[in-house]
Amino acid sequence: MRMIYYVVLLFALVFRCNHAPYHNDPIPEHDTFQIESKQVGETRVINIWTPPMYDSSSDTFPVLYMPDGGIKEDFPHIANTLAKLIKEKSIPPYILVGIENTERGRDLTGYSKIKADERYCPLTNGAKNFRAFIISELIPEINNKYRTVDKKGIIGESLAGLFVMETFLEHPESFDKYIAMDPSLWWNNHFLVRNATDLLFKFPNKNISLWFAGSGNPTVAPYTKELERILLRNAPNSIHWKYSDEPEEKHNTIFRATKEKAIIWALNS
Repeated sequence: MRMIYYVVLLFALVFRCNHAPYHNDPIPEHDTFQIESKQVGETRVINIWTPPMYDSSSDTFPVLYMPDGGIKEDFPHIANTLAKLIKEKSIPPYILVGIENTERGRDLTGYSKIKADERYCPLTNGAKNFRAFIISELIPEINNKYRTVDKKGIIGESLAGLFVMETFLEHPESFDKYIAMDPSLWWNNHFLVRNATDLLFKFPNKNISLWFAGSGNPTVAPYTKELERILLRNAPNSIHWKYSDEPEEKHNTIFRATKEKAIIWALNS
């Protein structure tokens, strides 16, 4: 019992359901609007950053979507990173759409039969509704409000990384580019990894890019490495993918440590 309590406590400390604020990043100029969602049954706050050339041109742009996209979450530092990389001409210009959290653990996780998961994250199994919100409500609204092209990606870390990987494996047609740092692939007794081979055999014939990374965290590393091995054996040719093994990084450092190389690789692939 003590070991179970320790594991649950460790999860609660390292992989929090509620996304704690990170750094005091400069907040870039951005738009904000609210959208009433039937899929998740609540009003959601959306933050949008457009590249510098957006207002001075009539061009259309691809879009990068991001859970954990509140102003007090990851939106500022990812928007600032995109601005830097676009200025350096390291990536093509993208619009960034950040989705502010309400019930993070609910929205970013699927079903789990594991009691320890339930104790760590009491409200779960909302990923299917959150994904439906993004695909059927948010994306059409962004396309209506902004000049977009039909190319889109998604980026996330930890539980948001789990959501990215679940979407990639179970609903690959949803996005063109997937970026996941330290995804919580241990969820539901590492269900996604256990079923990855079968899911890959069902992949659509669509060009998809995946970049994912694993830190040295012992809860994460075994499953990101196992997924790499599965992809090496079973990934269809339509998937362009890269795994970045980061044993020196911790769970709370890997997002910032790898974001530039992840974005450069994924958005140019």
